[in-house]
Amino acid sequence: MGGKMTLKTLKTLTKLTPVLIGLLIVLFFLLKSYIIVEPGEKAIIFNRVTGELRVTSREGMFFLIPFIESVTVYDTKVQTYNLTKSPIEGEIRGEDSLQALTSDGQRVFVDLSVRFRLNPEKLTEFHRTIGKNYMQSIIRPQIRNEARFAVSNFSLMEIYTSKRETFQKAMEERLKNIFPKYNIILDSVLVRDVRVSDEFQKVLENKHIAQQEAERMKYVLEKEEKEKERKIIEAQGDAEAIRIKGQALAQNPALIQYEYVQKIAPNVQAIITDGKSIFSITDFLKTRKEK
Repeated sequence: MGGKMTLKTLKTLTKLTPVLIGLLIVLFFLLKSYIIVEPGEKAIIFNRVTGELRVTSREGMFFLIPFIESVTVYDTKVQTYNLTKSPIEGEIRGEDSLQALTSDGQRVFVDLSVRFRLNPEKLTEFHRTIGKNYMQSIIRPQIRNEARFAVSNFSLMEIYTSKRETFQKAMEERLKNIFPKYNIILDSVLVRDVRVSDEFQKVLENKHIAQQEAERMKYVLEKEEKEKERKIIEAQGDAEAIRIKGQALAQNPALIQYEYVQKIAPNVQAIITDGKSIFSITDFLKTRKEK
Protein backbone atom coordinates (compact mmCIF):
# COMPACT_ATOMS: atom_id res chain seq x y z
CA MET A 1 0.00 0.00 0.00
CA GLY A 2 2.85 2.34 0.88
CA GLY A 3 4.53 1.65 -2.47
CA LYS A 4 1.35 2.54 -4.37
CA MET A 5 0.97 5.82 -2.44
CA THR A 6 4.54 6.76 -3.22
CA LEU A 7 4.08 6.05 -6.90
CA LYS A 8 0.88 8.09 -6.95
CA THR A 9 2.63 10.98 -5.23
CA LEU A 10 5.45 10.91 -7.76
CA LYS A 11 2.98 10.98 -10.63
CA THR A 12 1.23 13.99 -9.06
CA LEU A 13 4.50 15.84 -8.57
CA THR A 14 5.50 15.04 -12.13
CA LYS A 15 2.30 16.65 -13.38
CA LEU A 16 2.76 19.70 -11.11
CA THR A 17 6.41 20.32 -11.94
CA PRO A 18 5.79 22.20 -15.21
CA VAL A 19 3.17 24.29 -13.45
CA LEU A 20 5.58 25.20 -10.66
CA ILE A 21 8.31 26.03 -13.15
CA GLY A 22 5.88 28.17 -15.08
CA LEU A 23 4.84 30.02 -11.93
CA LEU A 24 8.47 30.66 -11.01
CA ILE A 25 9.17 32.02 -14.49
CA VAL A 26 6.14 34.29 -14.31
CA LEU A 27 7.20 35.49 -10.85
CA PHE A 28 10.72 36.17 -12.12
CA PHE A 29 9.38 38.16 -15.05
CA LEU A 30 7.08 40.12 -12.75
CA LEU A 31 9.96 41.05 -10.47
CA LYS A 32 12.01 42.15 -13.46
CA SER A 33 9.17 44.06 -15.09
CA TYR A 34 8.90 47.07 -12.76
CA ILE A 35 10.90 49.44 -10.58
CA ILE A 36 9.93 51.85 -7.80
CA VAL A 37 11.52 55.30 -7.88
CA GLU A 38 11.66 56.91 -4.43
CA PRO A 39 11.27 60.68 -3.75
CA GLY A 40 14.52 62.51 -4.53
CA GLU A 41 15.51 59.93 -7.13
CA LYS A 42 15.42 59.69 -10.90
CA ALA A 43 15.84 56.56 -13.00
CA ILE A 44 17.49 56.16 -16.40
CA ILE A 45 15.80 53.38 -18.40
CA PHE A 46 17.92 51.90 -21.21
CA ASN A 47 16.47 49.90 -24.10
CA ARG A 48 19.02 47.32 -25.25
CA VAL A 49 17.36 46.90 -28.64
CA THR A 50 16.90 50.54 -29.69
CA GLY A 51 19.68 52.05 -27.56
CA GLU A 52 17.23 54.66 -26.31
CA LEU A 53 17.58 56.32 -22.89
CA ARG A 54 14.64 57.80 -21.07
CA VAL A 55 14.46 59.53 -17.69
CA THR A 56 11.61 59.07 -15.24
CA SER A 57 9.79 62.34 -14.66
CA ARG A 58 8.38 61.49 -11.24
CA GLU A 59 8.63 59.06 -8.35
CA GLY A 60 6.50 55.91 -8.25
CA MET A 61 6.22 52.58 -10.08
CA PHE A 62 7.43 52.08 -13.66
CA PHE A 63 7.08 48.94 -15.80
CA LEU A 64 9.98 47.51 -17.80
CA ILE A 65 10.33 45.04 -20.64
CA PRO A 66 12.22 42.12 -19.06
CA PHE A 67 15.67 41.48 -20.55
CA ILE A 68 15.12 44.34 -23.00
CA GLU A 69 15.14 47.30 -20.65
CA SER A 70 17.55 47.93 -17.76
CA VAL A 71 17.42 50.69 -15.18
CA THR A 72 19.94 52.84 -13.28
CA VAL A 73 18.69 54.91 -10.34
CA TYR A 74 20.39 58.19 -9.35
CA ASP A 75 20.05 60.16 -6.13
CA THR A 76 19.21 63.77 -7.08
CA LYS A 77 19.03 65.07 -3.50
CA VAL A 78 21.86 67.08 -1.93
CA GLN A 79 24.72 64.72 -1.10
CA THR A 80 27.80 65.25 1.08
CA TYR A 81 31.33 64.07 0.38
CA ASN A 82 33.66 64.14 3.39
CA LEU A 83 37.43 64.24 3.46
CA THR A 84 38.15 63.66 7.12
CA LYS A 85 40.47 62.01 9.62
CA SER A 86 37.50 60.14 11.11
CA PRO A 87 37.73 56.47 10.06
CA ILE A 88 33.95 56.00 10.12
CA GLU A 89 32.69 59.24 8.61
CA GLY A 90 34.36 59.68 5.23
CA GLU A 91 33.71 57.87 1.96
CA ILE A 92 37.10 56.14 2.28
CA ARG A 93 37.68 53.87 5.27
CA GLY A 94 40.50 55.11 7.48
CA GLU A 95 41.99 58.60 7.69
CA ASP A 96 41.30 60.53 4.50
CA SER A 97 42.19 64.14 5.36
CA LEU A 98 43.54 66.24 2.53
CA GLN A 99 47.31 66.74 2.74
CA ALA A 100 48.63 69.83 0.97
CA LEU A 101 51.53 72.31 0.99
CA THR A 102 51.01 75.98 1.83
CA SER A 103 52.64 78.88 -0.02
CA ASP A 104 55.52 78.82 2.49
CA GLY A 105 56.11 75.09 2.00
CA GLN A 106 54.46 73.82 5.20
CA ARG A 107 52.35 70.66 5.20
CA VAL A 108 48.78 70.94 6.49
CA PHE A 109 45.96 68.45 6.96
CA VAL A 110 42.51 69.74 6.03
CA ASP A 111 39.11 68.18 6.79
CA LEU A 112 36.44 69.16 4.26
CA SER A 113 32.75 68.55 3.68
CA VAL A 114 31.44 69.31 0.18
CA ARG A 115 27.68 69.37 -0.46
CA PHE A 116 26.47 68.93 -4.04
CA ARG A 117 23.69 67.47 -6.19
CA LEU A 118 23.37 66.04 -9.67
CA ASN A 119 21.74 68.31 -12.23
CA PRO A 120 18.38 66.57 -12.92
CA GLU A 121 18.01 68.39 -16.24
CA LYS A 122 21.28 66.89 -17.52
CA LEU A 123 20.93 63.41 -16.08
CA THR A 124 20.90 61.60 -19.44
CA GLU A 125 24.17 63.22 -20.49
CA PHE A 126 25.60 62.58 -17.02
CA HIS A 127 24.70 58.88 -17.32
CA ARG A 128 26.33 58.61 -20.76
CA THR A 129 29.58 60.37 -19.88
CA ILE A 130 30.14 59.57 -16.19
CA GLY A 131 27.75 56.97 -14.76
CA LYS A 132 27.23 55.63 -11.27
CA ASN A 133 30.87 55.74 -10.17
CA TYR A 134 30.89 59.55 -10.04
CA MET A 135 32.01 59.74 -6.41
CA GLN A 136 35.37 58.15 -7.18
CA SER A 137 35.78 59.30 -10.78
CA ILE A 138 34.76 62.98 -10.40
CA ILE A 139 33.84 64.19 -6.90
CA ARG A 140 36.81 62.94 -4.90
CA PRO A 141 39.64 63.78 -7.36
CA GLN A 142 38.22 67.21 -8.21
CA ILE A 143 37.81 68.17 -4.53
CA ARG A 144 41.33 67.06 -3.69
CA ASN A 145 42.85 68.76 -6.74
CA GLU A 146 41.09 72.10 -6.21
CA ALA A 147 41.72 72.04 -2.44
CA ARG A 148 45.46 71.54 -2.96
CA PHE A 149 45.54 74.43 -5.41
CA ALA A 150 43.62 76.67 -2.99
CA VAL A 151 45.90 75.76 -0.06
CA SER A 152 48.98 76.69 -2.10
CA ASN A 153 47.79 80.32 -2.23
CA PHE A 154 47.89 80.78 1.55
CA SER A 155 50.67 80.70 4.13
CA LEU A 156 50.41 78.28 7.01
CA MET A 157 49.49 80.94 9.57
CA GLU A 158 46.87 82.43 7.24
CA ILE A 159 45.05 79.17 6.61
CA TYR A 160 45.52 78.00 10.21
CA THR A 161 44.22 81.20 11.82
CA SER A 162 43.10 84.44 10.20
CA LYS A 163 42.12 83.47 6.64
CA ARG A 164 40.35 80.13 7.02
CA GLU A 165 37.07 81.64 5.85
CA THR A 166 38.82 83.20 2.84
CA PHE A 167 40.28 79.77 2.00
CA GLN A 168 36.81 78.23 2.26
CA LYS A 169 35.37 80.83 -0.13
CA ALA A 170 38.23 80.23 -2.56
CA MET A 171 37.40 76.51 -2.53
CA GLU A 172 33.74 77.24 -3.22
CA GLU A 173 34.56 79.52 -6.15
CA ARG A 174 36.84 76.97 -7.78
CA LEU A 175 34.39 74.07 -7.42
CA LYS A 176 31.49 76.23 -8.64
CA ASN A 177 33.44 76.70 -11.85
CA ILE A 178 34.50 73.05 -12.18
CA PHE A 179 31.40 71.01 -11.20
CA PRO A 180 29.00 72.33 -13.90
CA LYS A 181 31.33 70.87 -16.56
CA TYR A 182 30.29 67.46 -15.21
CA ASN A 183 26.59 68.39 -14.78
CA ILE A 184 27.01 68.65 -11.02
CA ILE A 185 25.73 71.58 -8.94
CA LEU A 186 27.75 72.72 -5.91
CA ASP A 187 25.77 73.55 -2.78
CA SER A 188 28.46 74.49 -0.24
CA VAL A 189 31.97 73.83 1.06
CA LEU A 190 32.78 73.58 4.75
CA VAL A 191 36.35 73.62 6.07
CA ARG A 192 35.92 71.63 9.26
CA ASP A 193 39.47 71.46 10.56
CA VAL A 194 43.02 72.49 9.69
CA ARG A 195 45.88 70.66 11.40
CA VAL A 196 49.65 70.93 11.22
CA SER A 197 52.40 68.38 11.86
CA ASP A 198 53.26 67.50 15.47
CA GLU A 199 56.61 69.28 15.16
CA PHE A 200 55.06 72.51 13.93
CA GLN A 201 52.31 72.24 16.53
CA LYS A 202 55.01 72.38 19.22
CA VAL A 203 56.49 75.46 17.52
CA LEU A 204 53.08 77.15 17.57
CA GLU A 205 52.55 76.24 21.22
CA ASN A 206 55.97 77.65 22.18
CA LYS A 207 55.22 80.80 20.20
CA HIS A 208 51.90 81.15 21.99
CA ILE A 209 53.60 80.74 25.37
CA ALA A 210 56.21 83.36 24.39
CA GLN A 211 53.47 85.76 23.31
CA GLN A 212 51.66 85.28 26.62
CA GLU A 213 54.90 85.93 28.53
CA ALA A 214 55.56 89.04 26.43
CA GLU A 215 52.05 90.30 27.18
CA ARG A 216 52.59 89.65 30.88
CA MET A 217 55.91 91.52 30.89
CA LYS A 218 54.32 94.38 28.97
CA TYR A 219 51.63 94.60 31.63
CA VAL A 220 54.23 94.56 34.43
CA LEU A 221 56.30 97.29 32.74
CA GLU A 222 53.24 99.43 32.13
CA LYS A 223 52.22 99.01 35.76
CA GLU A 224 55.70 99.97 36.96
CA GLU A 225 55.76 102.97 34.62
CA LYS A 226 52.42 104.16 35.96
CA GLU A 227 53.65 103.70 39.53
CA LYS A 228 56.76 105.70 38.66
CA GLU A 229 54.64 108.48 37.18
CA ARG A 230 52.44 108.45 40.27
CA LYS A 231 55.44 108.83 42.59
CA ILE A 232 56.85 111.65 40.45
CA ILE A 233 53.55 113.49 40.55
CA GLU A 234 53.30 112.85 44.29
CA ALA A 235 56.86 114.11 44.85
CA GLN A 236 56.18 117.17 42.73
CA GLY A 237 53.09 117.84 44.83
CA ASP A 238 55.08 117.47 48.05
CA ALA A 239 57.79 119.77 46.72
CA GLU A 240 55.23 122.37 45.76
CA ALA A 241 53.62 122.09 49.19
CA ILE A 242 57.01 122.55 50.87
CA ARG A 243 57.77 125.55 48.67
CA ILE A 244 54.46 127.22 49.53
CA LYS A 245 54.90 126.41 53.19
CA GLY A 246 58.44 127.81 53.14
CA GLN A 247 57.16 131.07 51.67
CA ALA A 248 54.48 131.27 54.35
CA LEU A 249 57.01 130.68 57.15
CA ALA A 250 59.34 133.29 55.72
CA GLN A 251 56.54 135.84 55.79
CA ASN A 252 55.34 134.85 59.28
CA PRO A 253 58.08 133.29 61.52
CA ALA A 254 55.65 132.91 64.42
CA LEU A 255 53.89 130.23 62.41
CA ILE A 256 56.74 127.83 63.22
CA GLN A 257 56.05 128.26 66.92
CA TYR A 258 52.35 127.78 66.31
CA GLU A 259 52.82 124.44 64.50
CA TYR A 260 55.26 123.33 67.16
CA VAL A 261 52.74 124.11 69.89
CA GLN A 262 49.99 122.28 68.01
CA LYS A 263 52.00 119.07 68.26
CA ILE A 264 52.61 119.32 72.02
CA ALA A 265 50.45 117.26 74.37
CA PRO A 266 47.29 119.19 75.40
CA ASN A 267 48.03 119.10 79.19
CA VAL A 268 51.36 120.94 78.82
CA GLN A 269 50.88 124.60 79.75
CA ALA A 270 54.45 125.94 79.56
CA ILE A 271 57.96 124.90 78.50
CA ILE A 272 61.48 126.16 79.27
CA THR A 273 63.00 127.38 76.01
CA ASP A 274 66.64 128.33 76.70
CA GLY A 275 67.05 127.43 80.37
CA LYS A 276 66.40 131.02 81.49
CA SER A 277 62.94 131.86 80.17
CA ILE A 278 59.56 130.13 80.36
CA PHE A 279 57.35 129.98 77.27
CA SER A 280 53.63 130.10 78.11
CA ILE A 281 51.68 127.96 75.67
CA THR A 282 48.31 129.24 76.88
CA ASP A 283 49.26 132.88 76.32
CA PHE A 284 50.71 132.08 72.89
CA LEU A 285 47.56 130.31 71.68
CA LYS A 286 45.40 133.10 73.04
CA THR A 287 47.44 135.66 71.14
CA ARG A 288 47.15 133.60 67.89
CA LYS A 289 43.38 133.40 68.24
CA GLU A 290 43.10 137.14 68.79
CA LYS A 291 45.05 137.72 65.60
